[in-house]
Formats: sequence, structure tokens, C-alpha cells
Amino acid sequence: MSQATTDILLLAIGVVALLTALSFFGEVLRARQPEGRTSTVVETFVMRVHTWWAMVLLLALALIVGFPGVLLLFAFASFAALREFMTYTHKRRADHLSLAAAFFVVLPLQYVFLWTGDEGLFGTFVPVYAFLLLPMLSAFRGDTRSFLVRVAETQWGLMIAVFCLSHLPALMVLDIPGFENRTALLIVFFVMVVQAGDLLAFYFGLRLGRTRIAPDLSPRTWEGTICGLASAALVGAALAWITPFGVFPAMVMASVASATGMAGSLVFTAIKRERGVSDWSHLIPGQGGFLDQLDSAIFAAPIFFHLTGTIWAV
Repeated sequence: MSQATTDILLLAIGVVALLTALSFFGEVLRARQPEGRTSTVVETFVMRVHTWWAMVLLLALALIVGFPGVLLLFAFASFAALREFMTYTHKRRADHLSLAAAFFVVLPLQYVFLWTGDEGLFGTFVPVYAFLLLPMLSAFRGDTRSFLVRVAETQWGLMIAVFCLSHLPALMVLDIPGFENRTALLIVFFVMVVQAGDLLAFYFGLRLGRTRIAPDLSPRTWEGTICGLASAALVGAALAWITPFGVFPAMVMASVASATGMAGSLVFTAIKRERGVSDWSHLIPGQGGFLDQLDSAIFAAPIFFHLTGTIWAV
């Protein structure tokens, strides 16, 4: 059995044990509620843990298949996230061709470039070529009503749902000396620290928080955020053995990813408030859609990828 396989098995046992403990903790909190009453905080915590189970299962299945499985999983996530985002954008008949190109040309090609290892096009195709091409397709139709808004919203959707999210599977193609055949573990590390930080920031914010970061936008508090970042750092330290970082650098990387993710979550909250919706979709009862689950990861993924590649990859 290879070292990578051994690490994955040990990590799987640890993740299952952690989720089991969190599920048990959630049920204990439920049982402590007065009969006939429920707590929004507790129910949200329990639902988020249930969502974790689903995410872990899907990611585990993709990792078992290997790089093709991971690519397919994130390509599907990008498609679903882009669809949710575009649902709340301003579009006219003149944009139909550019939308079709976004979903069925730009999105697949981004993952094809990743599959073939074309780093140049992977990093420039969406923010350069797609950003220039899609406005042309809309302009050819001659409809100028809210043109800049329509174009910008399509570009923004591609940036977050396709470009940023594709940097998670891209972790598997990094060439890190001494870490060959183990780069898939970086995805697990990233997901664990970002989700743990986000979950515990939410929990501690509602339990201990007093000072809101953006009072008119979100219930997130400075106290909860600090607790969330500290929790992410501790999780990073505990998982340092599956990374090329070392304990202290793993804590720093976990904190940076978690902080960026929390800031990104605020951005998505602002967009939803401007559009007058509480969730991007109702795919997951009580938890919204793909974007609601991936908002933190979307912003943090390219930062984590580039820091890892710049410092540790050749």
C-alpha cells in the first residue's frame, strides 16, 4: 500500500469520526431544547453538518476515481453554480448566444485546459478571451438596453463559478517536490479548513458575537470570525501531516483560506440582498443551493492555489 493511500485511509477515518462527533453534538443540542420548540442556531448547525456528510461522500467518490472524477465533480459544480447565478441576472434575447457559449463552450474548455495541463490557457482563457468574446456575441445582436450590466453580470458569473472554482481541482496538477501523487490531499485540506472556519464562525458568532462586521448586511460578528479563524488554524495544524507545509505554515495557510472565504461569503450575501433573495436556490432544504455551500470556497480557491504554487511548487 502506498503512502498516499495510507494517508487517505487515515484521513477518511478521521473525517468520519469528526462528522460523527459533530452529528452527535448537534443531536445533544436538539435534545436540550424545550419540548415543542426549536432553535434556529441549532437547526442550522445540524443542517450544515448534514451537508458536510454529503460533500465528504461526493469528494471521496471523486478521489477514488482519480483526477478525471475530481474534474467531473467540479465541472458539474461549476455548471450548477453558474446556472444559479445567471438565474438572478439581467438578460435579454440578444444574450442567448453568449449564454450558450458560456455554459457549453467556455465552461467545458476551462476544464479541458486543466485536463491537458495547458497552464497558460487555464489561467487566461476566462479572464481574457471569454471576457472579450462574449460581449461581442451580445453586441452583434444590436440590443443596447442595460448592455454593460448584462455583459458584466455574465463575466462575473464566469469568474466566480468557473474560473475561481476550477482552481480547486487544479491543486492536483501542482508539481511539489516530495509530494508527488498526494496533491489530492490538498483539496481535502482546503475544504476542511474553509468549511470548519465558516461553520464555527457562524456558531460562535451567534453564541458569543456582539459586534457585527457589516450590521446592515450580515449577522457575522468579529467575535465569531476570530473564533472561526482560530478554529481553522487549529484544524490546519491537525491536518498538517497531509500537506507539504509543516505545522505553522499549515496554520497560516488555513487562516488565509478561511479569512478569504469569509470575506467572499459577505460579497455573495451582498449580491443576494441586492437581488432580494435569501438563498441562490432551494436545492438543499434549509441550506440553499450550490453557491450557498461554495461561496467561501470560491473566493479562497485561487488564493490558496497561487500561494501553494508560488511557495511550494517548482
